[in-house]
Amino acid sequence: MALDHAILVSLLEMPGSGYDLARRFDRSIGYFWTATHQQIYRVVGRMEQAGLLTVREVPQQARPDKKEYSVAAPGRALLSQWLHQPIEPESLRHDLAVKIRGAAFDDPAALIREVERHHQVHGERLAHYLAGELRDFTGPEAPAPLDTGQELQHVVLRGGIAYERMTLAWLDDVLATLHRLSTTPPSA
Repeated sequence: MALDHAILVSLLEMPGSGYDLARRFDRSIGYFWTATHQQIYRVVGRMEQAGLLTVREVPQQARPDKKEYSVAAPGRALLSQWLHQPIEPESLRHDLAVKIRGAAFDDPAALIREVERHHQVHGERLAHYLAGELRDFTGPEAPAPLDTGQELQHVVLRGGIAYERMTLAWLDDVLATLHRLSTTPPSA
């Protein structure tokens, strides 16, 4: 997937400025497709030049006018074409897993703080996902019934929740193993 596709999806969900897009990447899309603000602005500019996006000047008081982007017909066609193409299953590239295996050649206890830090980050991300699910999909303020876009956003969010829960369970297992190995004398 290219950043272009993530931007097209985001703008089809809701038109917005480059700043709006960058905030969406920080809050939601960025959990499964990361991009810096500079990358987003650069790609949006290229997509506008290519005719994939339309832009509307939005007047603002006491600030310069802002550009609000939406998806043009060629952008929709590009996204549709991409949606119909097969993609390869993703391979996992996991630095922490390599470090854990490498601990066999050093002191396994040295990784405990790092694994605890990862556990905290994933715990915070899970809490964020669960709060978003309650706010947007399952809580008293959530729309009922959900429209197609909301249903699809929710199923992606549920995947993120399941992933974070699985990661936390694995990190608990890693921590238990590291603690056990740090108290067990090394074998000869």
